[in-house]
Amino acid sequence: MDTFWSLDPVLGHTAAASVGAVLILAAFAKLRDIPLFRAAMDNYRLVPDALLGAAAWSIPLLELLAGVLLLPTSTRSFGAMLALVALAIVSGAVAIQLARNGERIDCGCGSESNHAPISYSLLVRNVMLMGLVVLAALPVSERSTVWLDALAATLGTLFFLGLYQTINLWLSHQPLLEEMRNAP
Repeated sequence: MDTFWSLDPVLGHTAAASVGAVLILAAFAKLRDIPLFRAAMDNYRLVPDALLGAAAWSIPLLELLAGVLLLPTSTRSFGAMLALVALAIVSGAVAIQLARNGERIDCGCGSESNHAPISYSLLVRNVMLMGLVVLAALPVSERSTVWLDALAATLGTLFFLGLYQTINLWLSHQPLLEEMRNAP
């Protein structure tokens, strides 16, 4: 029986797969170069040096676990909870750094090729991801799905990943765009 808050399964699956893929890809990028991620974390000055190594491993493993658990419907609600925790941790670190002194350090969000300075725009991106996580956690209607629904969810996920990558490129080039705009 559908409830007032139930979503169409295509929307729920698309939201879960989109955020799951973002978290899994971000986790692999960090795990591929732990020393780089550890250095990015060190720039925030939020974790004592003695715990920095453990934290540099814990965050990407949390992202990976959350991303994987978002994909099956049976573990989606737990995966959504973990995803919200992971996004709250990293967003909180960015917010603290911005409030502290506004220094534009690298966010540590991804790989060496995806440098983005922390900014309020980065926080907006993360809040949008959190909204998608909440959407993914809502109950879906019990209507049966067909191959066309799977295709729609796949295409929707690919579209979201392309949009997410576009936003990340914009964030990484934002300082250069500001410099060009303020040039005489």
